[in-house]
Amino acid sequence: MDILAILAALGIEVPQEKQEALKTAFTNELGKVTAKLETERDTLKDNLKTAQDTLKTFEGVDVNELNGKIAALTSDLAAKDTEYQAKIADMEFNSVLDTAISGSKARNSKTVKALLDLEALKASKNQSEDIKAAIEKVKAENDFLFESSEPIKNPVAPTGVPDQGGKKMTLLEAMKYKNEHPDADVNTLI
Repeated sequence: MDILAILAALGIEVPQEKQEALKTAFTNELGKVTAKLETERDTLKDNLKTAQDTLKTFEGVDVNELNGKIAALTSDLAAKDTEYQAKIADMEFNSVLDTAISGSKARNSKTVKALLDLEALKASKNQSEDIKAAIEKVKAENDFLFESSEPIKNPVAPTGVPDQGGKKMTLLEAMKYKNEHPDADVNTLI
């Protein structure tokens, strides 16, 4: 390609002394652009070859089979998630239940659990309150399963200590009593 002929066709005259410099500059620029275009062309060829090779690896693959496998894996994942959520709910329920039973001062938590309708309590919207109410019902029907909060009826009073009508003994009286009753505690007499 002759740059001078192109410029002459456009009606541009280049002086004789500048024609060689113009040809050299044009050739250098044309070489740079050509090298850049060849590099881009080679890169595109390589990318096309890589894409074609990748597509060849998918030849013979049944898309419906892959979709079926994906659906199966998705359903397995959903089932595992449901199972995991159920285990967490059971752990939380058992924690609330065990805390409520221990707070009620049950003598044997397994026995109290056996008397509760656990499935109904698990399905409850307000588990904590319903568990407390159910334990109170079991406590009312089976009081012997729980520690009593009533004071002991008919406690045995200490014997052998003279009744002073609520007054304490003097030290001399307490020492005399101690000599007669060696097992007596002087601190309680004074």
